[in-house]
Amino acid sequence: MTKGTPTLEDVARIAGVSRATVSRVVNGTRNVDPHIQETVRSAIERTGYTPNRAARSLVTRRAGTVALVVSGAGGGSDVFVDPFFGRVTAGVVDFLRTRGVHPVLMLADSDQARTDVVEFLRQGSADGALLVTTHAADTLPAKLLEAGVVTVLYARPGTPMPVGYVDLDHQAGGRLAATRLVENGCAHVAAISGPLNVLASQDRLTGFRDAMARNGFPYVPIVEGGFTAASGEAAMTRLLTEYPEVDGVFAANDLMAQGAVDVLVEHGLRVPDDVAVVGFDDSAPALLCRPQLTTVRQPVEDMAAKMAEMLLTSLDFPERRPTSVIFEPELVVRGSA
Repeated sequence: MTKGTPTLEDVARIAGVSRATVSRVVNGTRNVDPHIQETVRSAIERTGYTPNRAARSLVTRRAGTVALVVSGAGGGSDVFVDPFFGRVTAGVVDFLRTRGVHPVLMLADSDQARTDVVEFLRQGSADGALLVTTHAADTLPAKLLEAGVVTVLYARPGTPMPVGYVDLDHQAGGRLAATRLVENGCAHVAAISGPLNVLASQDRLTGFRDAMARNGFPYVPIVEGGFTAASGEAAMTRLLTEYPEVDGVFAANDLMAQGAVDVLVEHGLRVPDDVAVVGFDDSAPALLCRPQLTTVRQPVEDMAAKMAEMLLTSLDFPERRPTSVIFEPELVVRGSA
């Protein structure tokens, strides 16, 4: 660390490059070797150097901000309660904080709010959009594309379009959950899906059903949930009423799995001895649950950081075609299955 207010010269000395190279990286100049960019950004983090944003914007014609847009989540309370959105935000902020770029959180939970987001970005109030949308029929991705806004999505769009995105192989995740329950000797398996207008929910369920079928289970009872603990409780209560012999449950996120475990315990059933439960995401509820959840890990923070990286790359190299990055899920074994 340097004494006093860190300068470009301090960053250049630590990075082992010229002051001009540091300036080029800070100002987002194209054609800087990616390895040099990373070295300079690491030096910026070490020194605590903060670019002069006003001067930089005059040079780059950029606002120095990007919009982190959550569309269709049903309002601010859902965004702040669901750990998924917090993990996305953490991944974006951690990536951007050493790059002189700041995220602006925007909630687009109505048609008017979506119109406002498009207008905000069209006016250049932010340089691009990181869009997290929860419904396959969401019109916002197409509106941003039509407005010429540089955009990267978390999860593939419901309608194919030339826009970059990160996603998880959700079907593979569903297969991991099914395999775990089968290996545990479960003979009467059921599932609590997420909302079926969400592509990730559809894919997790498809992968789960496919793996169950390959293991000799042609039919698996399904109850649709809403990605909340309360919906997991309601779904588990219904399953116990309609399918009392159930001995294995896949819940399509950890909140619903936690709700399911609470209901099973209330009914005097032991987890996993009487009913094994597998969740999805590997979020905070997985560790808070008792027993702790066996779950399918979605590396949300890494995916969000990659989304932000892709957006900055698209801003620096607008001639490049959009790209997609698909992450692989991982089974995390704990006490519930």
